[in-house]
Amino acid sequence: MPSAFAMMPKFPLGQTVITAHAKDVLPELDVALALERHQCGDWGDVDRPDGLMNQVGIHSGGRLVSIYKSVRGQKFYIITEGDRSATTVLLPEDY
Repeated sequence: MPSAFAMMPKFPLGQTVITAHAKDVLPELDVALALERHQCGDWGDVDRPDGLMNQVGIHSGGRLVSIYKSVRGQKFYIITEGDRSATTVLLPEDY
């Protein structure tokens, strides 16, 4: 379990949106918890190179991508734009 310090927000999410398909499929609590993890730098199931790119992107203004699974096993993405204007929750088929 990460320490409380590690779970502090590391960047703004901007406007948070979810695709209609993802909203129909994903439990709200799963989305809320994943958004919190994403904002705190817990990238979920991204591979190591993408995780390192996210770490650099926090400071350089790069796009940030996380991958999570709902309690039902549905894979979903969270993407924060480089300018931090928006964060989108979507399913792989919505990408």
